[in-house]
Amino acid sequence: MERLMRTRRFALTIVLVWGAMQVGFALSGQYTMPGTRPPIDAQKLPIIPGDVLSVQVFDTPELSADSAQVSQSGEVNLPVLGLVRVGGLSQIQAAVKIESELRSHGLMLEPHVTVSVIEYASQFATILGQVKSPGEYSVFGGRRLLDVIALAGGLSPSAGKVVMIAHRNDPHHPVIVRLVQNAQSLGAQQNPVILPEDTIEVGKAGIIYILGAVKKPGGFLIDNNEQISLMQALTLAGGWDQTASLSKARLIRKVPQGHEQLMLDLKHVLNGKQADVSIKNGDILYIPPSLGKTLAYRGMEALIAAAQTAVVYSAANGGF
Repeated sequence: MERLMRTRRFALTIVLVWGAMQVGFALSGQYTMPGTRPPIDAQKLPIIPGDVLSVQVFDTPELSADSAQVSQSGEVNLPVLGLVRVGGLSQIQAAVKIESELRSHGLMLEPHVTVSVIEYASQFATILGQVKSPGEYSVFGGRRLLDVIALAGGLSPSAGKVVMIAHRNDPHHPVIVRLVQNAQSLGAQQNPVILPEDTIEVGKAGIIYILGAVKKPGGFLIDNNEQISLMQALTLAGGWDQTASLSKARLIRKVPQGHEQLMLDLKHVLNGKQADVSIKNGDILYIPPSLGKTLAYRGMEALIAAAQTAVVYSAANGGF
């Protein structure tokens, strides 16, 4: 059973790496979003050593146990029947096995057994990623996702909109929850119950930089795999100012070989003579001032350096 517990923890670690890729799929529509999967059922969680069970045999209290702890070998000691191995089984599967044992030992002809976990071996869930204080937090009493995020100090400034929840009974199929952007939408926020040994991963937001002759230059957080249009990006920065040279805009994008630079004529984009361009995570959009005033950026390297020190805004504060 100790090996089973180590394997389960290892599986949860592996799935977090896999889940980071699924966050991108969720944003691009290639992953099944929440609401299409049934909610997790606590009765389907595997029983592990240390869990305390209530085993009730219908109308036969002398064979029932109000409180029976699962041993390190995965066995539970029941009145008259003795030891029954239930480790790794769900509560329903454990009830079926106990019924079978009662019949095979000649104790009952048609037993009806219910098994429930009244105390979990671990009352903690783990939250990782973009929260202020990652770690383990108690979920005793049926805490929900937003409760655990609050216990972890809330979201960090770089948090994205996507949260992944890996349940201990199904770590390879994490539930994806999309966070709302503002308090007005909080009533529509999915807020699932977090179960013991769940692992929560809060994803990191992507960032784009809009610099130069705009009203609010800086970095703007977006979903990691989200792409927005050039005009939407300019809206985040409050639009351009009166000194902007729209025909000489530059887009700098990271590529495997380093960085590439694309020259843009925003006047043509505005007039529909040139197709709008998608801006994605890590891009730097620079609109130079027409008069070449002091502090004007002169090269791609200087722009990349300037992006590293830019003020960062959330998309909600940016106006988009």
